[in-house]
Amino acid sequence: MRRQILSSVGLVLLTLAQGPPQAAAGTISYLLRTSTASQAQAVCQRYGLQLVANLGKPDSFLVQGSDALPPDVLKQWTKDDPDVQNLEVDNHPNLPEKLPPVSGPYIPSLPATDYVTDSKLIKLYGTRAWAGYVQQPAMFSTNAVTTTQQNFIGTGVTVAVIDTGVDPANPILAPVLVPGYDFTRNVAGYASDLTDIDGLTAEALEQRSLAVLDRNSVVQLNPFAAAFLEQRTVAVLDPHNLPALLGHGTMVAGLIHLVAPGAQIMPLKAFNADGSSSLSNIVRAIYYATDNGAKVINMSFEISQISDELVRALSYASRNGVICVASAGNDGQRTLVYPAGLGTVIGVASVSQENQASSFTNSGSNLVTVAAPGEGLVTTYLGSHYAAVWGTSFSTGLVSGAAAALVNATDDNTRHQIMFNDVQRALSNTNAACSANGDLGAGCLDLIQATHYIHDTRVPTRHHY
Repeated sequence: MRRQILSSVGLVLLTLAQGPPQAAAGTISYLLRTSTASQAQAVCQRYGLQLVANLGKPDSFLVQGSDALPPDVLKQWTKDDPDVQNLEVDNHPNLPEKLPPVSGPYIPSLPATDYVTDSKLIKLYGTRAWAGYVQQPAMFSTNAVTTTQQNFIGTGVTVAVIDTGVDPANPILAPVLVPGYDFTRNVAGYASDLTDIDGLTAEALEQRSLAVLDRNSVVQLNPFAAAFLEQRTVAVLDPHNLPALLGHGTMVAGLIHLVAPGAQIMPLKAFNADGSSSLSNIVRAIYYATDNGAKVINMSFEISQISDELVRALSYASRNGVICVASAGNDGQRTLVYPAGLGTVIGVASVSQENQASSFTNSGSNLVTVAAPGEGLVTTYLGSHYAAVWGTSFSTGLVSGAAAALVNATDDNTRHQIMFNDVQRALSNTNAACSANGDLGAGCLDLIQATHYIHDTRVPTRHHY
């Protein structure tokens, strides 16, 4: 029986928490690359800029200048300055699910199958989770259910999630979380997507009217997500009083964990709960992930314009053996967006449960490496709740989990040799029937074929003396 999305009959009034100071009114932020901090300070004095912060590398800085000086003019002034290696505006990308409300393909309807709200609890590597989450169709269509049964579960691999944060009290995710960083507040620790709401903790989430009439009901949070809220009271959450992307990072992390339940998850909060961010925070997060032991970086966001500093940060990650995975975006176009469109990144498109290209997914042979299910996925939400989600953000979570599992799909003698190119080629061993003539890359994710590639090509190196 198809589950109906309930209309809101109650209100939960919450106040957005204050983050760190943003660019002051009348200023423009820039990413500046020089050779040293002293050169950066000299450049700032030369052009009337203010040095704000280091971006994670000794030669990369965030600076601010007056908006009375157009960026094009400033770039023209600095183009021949030997102390200025690069200068670009600190743009503000959004998560791909943050789109204007529209009718048609972007408004999800729940699948008519019972798996979506199957709340029977079953075992999931030391915890108990909804059967509808653990045994959902995407686990079978990607053959992830087989690889997890074979114990290719990402043990010893850390996946950094650059997103809105992850709820540290979620009972499914809490055991695998490792400390990360909140770049929106400059605070180290278990970066949570609850920090954008004043006073909202996991305990408060269970008590503040986040409930519906019965466990088979759902509340539509935004055009791409609907939450299953267990019976607590008779009130219903009004999503219009919450930031549009609250819980996005927790939902992405839940899909990574589903495919690679042995992997650790490092939450890196570069996005606010309304889906906004800055290029500087994303760059800082990439450097942080690379320097703090991440083997996979999940980037469920898109940027329309290429950035030299983003390219440089991702090249640094790739050189250090980090596998970077990014969403192709939800514009429904054959286009090129970043970071998915970069050669050092695995770009992920979305398909339906029948392996047909989703109507909202971006596509293109220069953008997409592989496609994965991105419609009606069941995943973790804030507190002990679950959500059904649509979008390339969530397809990307499945592929990041697959990447972690592939790193783990070998013995200790060869694990250190599994690099980006190996995973990229392994993921290209897919269900080519859904490749859409290359617009969906190599086709749909098939973890059995991918693990066979790793085993067949990455054999232990034997030394003869």
